[in-house]
Parts: sequence; structure tokens; C-alpha cells
Amino acid sequence: MSLKLLIVKTSSMGDVVHALPVISDILRHHVGAQIDWLVEAPYAAIPQMHPGVRRVLPLQWRKWRRALLSRKTWTAMGALRDELRQAGYDRVLDLQGLLKSALWARQAGASVLGYDADSAREPAAAWFYRHTARVDKALQAVQRCRELAALHLRYSAPTSAPDFGIRAPAATWAPRGGDYAVLIPNASRASKHWPERHWVALGNRLMERGMTPVVLWGAPDEQSLAENIAASCEGDVPPFLKVGEMAAVLAGARQVVGLDTGFTHLAAALGRPTLGIYCDHDPGLAGITGPGRVASIGGKGQVPSRGEVLALLNAQLGR
Repeated sequence: MSLKLLIVKTSSMGDVVHALPVISDILRHHVGAQIDWLVEAPYAAIPQMHPGVRRVLPLQWRKWRRALLSRKTWTAMGALRDELRQAGYDRVLDLQGLLKSALWARQAGASVLGYDADSAREPAAAWFYRHTARVDKALQAVQRCRELAALHLRYSAPTSAPDFGIRAPAATWAPRGGDYAVLIPNASRASKHWPERHWVALGNRLMERGMTPVVLWGAPDEQSLAENIAASCEGDVPPFLKVGEMAAVLAGARQVVGLDTGFTHLAAALGRPTLGIYCDHDPGLAGITGPGRVASIGGKGQVPSRGEVLALLNAQLGR
């Protein structure tokens, strides 16, 4: 009988991307396994891009927690709980290690597997697991997920390069003609930002190399920055795009340069040459990872200079 498994990795976008190779690993060792994924609704398009994921169950916890006294909220949570229970999973693997993920994992009514208290991001999460395993916190995020799955599902810890296994959907928007590169200058925290003038310099360098700079944005307050950068380097700015639509744009790019944010990690997972700029923490545990040419630069208290990033971009593009 094939394994029927629920993966719990709900957020954020970069963390969801980092968990994707687990699906490829499991299917190599448990042929025919039926794998579902519980994820925050805005990121549902990411596991949907992996052909090994049978079904994606959208969770709206970020919305629900703002209205926990509402009957509508409890009705919606109850419906998701019923859907999880009716699926009849053999096991649930919580790759997140947070109290919220552990509590939702328990709702499926199956044996829950997760990190032990010394390994979980929130140690109290381990109280809700039937079985726990210790995984070194110093490992890179992708490898941590892969090792946890291997320990619980009884196969050797993978040593091969991670196989993200995703395929972008068909594009709904394309820049004006020719080759293009993608710039991702926005992030969830201001401390991650890199100066606007540096992005303009990158855009101009890409134009010199025959690529139209496409500057991405995801929220209304980010659109003006994207438009300012594009206007200064003859670039292009897409309309608002959902995650799957954005993935299609990333998949067609010759080069991607972005901050430490979910779309940059997604570009690398799609195999695009990707350069990640880190301004507020070190990339060691969550550096840019993917099957193409990837690199990370900067770190906590080490905002990279324009010259350093341009030199690394030249190396990626090839002189």
C-alpha cells in the first residue's frame, strides 16, 4: 500500500520554496506515494507547480487570526479540519517547526512527525508531535527539510543536489520583445532594502548586455519604486501578478537579481541564474539555492557595494 502523506509547510514564500526538494526525495524512496501539502493560500501556487504533489490545501491562518471571535472564521477553520480528517493520511510531516504548524498538523488526525525541541524553531512545537528527530540547526534550510524527511521516512539522508522539481505555468504577461532580466528590489522589511540608485546601475548594465530590465513588485507601496527604477534604465514593469503568474515571468528570464525575498528564491528553484543581495542577515542558512548559476552576496552589517554586485553579476553573465 502506498504512503499517504500530508506535508505541512505553510509560510513564508522562501520557506515553502526551500521545502520543495523533499517531495522529489520522498518519491524516489516511496514510489507511488500520495503527497498533499498544507500551505498559506497566497503561496498555494508554489507546491502546485510540483507534479509530485497530488493536492494543495490552502490555509488562511493569517486572515483567520485577525478575526478569531468571528463565527465565519470558526466555520472556515472547521471546514478545513474536516477536509484534513477525511483525507485519511497515514502520516503528517511538519517541516516548519512552529506552534501554529504543529497545531494544524494535529488537525489531520494522523501521526505527526517533526523536529525535536532542540531542533524546532519554536521548541514547544515538539510537544504536539508523535515522533521527533534531531536535525542540526546549522544546516542550510533546504538540507534541514531534506534530513528531517529522511529520518522520519526511513531512508538515507540525501547527499545529491536538491531537486526542486517545479514547472512554471504558462505566462500571462511578457515584457516588450527580446531577452529580459528580472530585478526584485522590494522586500517585506525595510532593513533588507538596497539603494535605488544601485538598482538603476544594475538595470543599465543589463541593458548594455542586451536585456530589458523587468522590475517586479507585489504590493501597492512597492509599485512606485519599481516604476522609478524602470524609468531610469529603460526597463519594464508588469501589472500586479499572482504568484503563479510571477513564476512564469521568472522562468523566462535570462538573469534574476533580487533581495533576500521569496521570489528570488523561487527564481533559483526554477533554474534561473540568480544573484541574491543580503543586507540585514547572513545568507549561510538561507542562501540562494538552485540548479542554475546562483550566488549570494552581503550579510548582517555587510551591505554590498554597487561595485561588488556588478562584479558578481558580470561573473554570472560571463564576460
